[in-house]
Amino acid sequence: MVDNLSTKSESEILAIEIAGIKFKNPVLTASGTFGYGLDFAELIDLNRLGGFCSKGLSPKPMKGNPPPRIVETHGGMLNAIGLQNIGAKAFVTDKLPLLRNYNTQIIANVFGYSLDEYIEAIEILNQGEGIAAYELNISCPNVKEGGIVIGNSPSAAASVTSAVKRVAKRPVIVKLSPNVTDIKQLALAVESAGADALSLINTLVGTSIDIYSRRPRLANITGGLSGPAVKPIAVRMVYEVAQVVKIPIIGIGGIANWMDAVEFLIAGACAIQIGTANYYDPTCSIKTIDGLLEYCKKQNISQISELVKSIKLIAK
Repeated sequence: MVDNLSTKSESEILAIEIAGIKFKNPVLTASGTFGYGLDFAELIDLNRLGGFCSKGLSPKPMKGNPPPRIVETHGGMLNAIGLQNIGAKAFVTDKLPLLRNYNTQIIANVFGYSLDEYIEAIEILNQGEGIAAYELNISCPNVKEGGIVIGNSPSAAASVTSAVKRVAKRPVIVKLSPNVTDIKQLALAVESAGADALSLINTLVGTSIDIYSRRPRLANITGGLSGPAVKPIAVRMVYEVAQVVKIPIIGIGGIANWMDAVEFLIAGACAIQIGTANYYDPTCSIKTIDGLLEYCKKQNISQISELVKSIKLIAK
């Protein structure tokens, strides 16, 4: 028998739990597209978000890459910002006290170019009050291991995950790179290393060239492709990973509305992150929350978790 949805509140219908963390709804904003959260405080009601992921934080501040750093592409964008950030210590002292005024879950995105850098950043962030979880960006080259991209190697990704878990005082979400032959192997490796949850996908590596100057449009030559163009790839990878892991998945990649969000949930995600859409519609996350609530009511879904991994395969 279906519950009387008219008497249920938004949070009762949309609430989810990931790695012991309670979110009022499954809509989060993605790292690198939402600043440190405060940037959007005058544009939307941050209290309505399920949560948000900070810009990637390193132990010390970073200036990032030289411009040009962003290029619009068909159905998306390429970025080569270079992980510019204020550093973990400044985030704890300058941003967190203000962010604690909002009723939303704060996830600190963390990256490093060596195992020591990941651990150093986590130890700094451990001192900050109000952080709900850490999201590890493993799409970085390990300078101490010959430049191998950590997220492209299941063994390297597992090593970072295991080391971070030993020092982290909060749940650890590992953000998977799509630039691999088999994302299932990567997911299983970090799950076995102790990851509490996964988020996927990070951006795909791409290049754009000006045909008149014959020069790359990005100073870095390559950048990360995001936006609607990558959504089918992201949905496929979420579906594949959901078939092999037991830990929760947060879906990312080209989500621009509530319909996109529902698609990711059906594929196997417990929650989603909105990224590139924040640039051209800062209210996208709020519209997505409203749309999910309306969808659940119209479909007689009393709890949004009922959608997770509910895909119905076509009989052969």
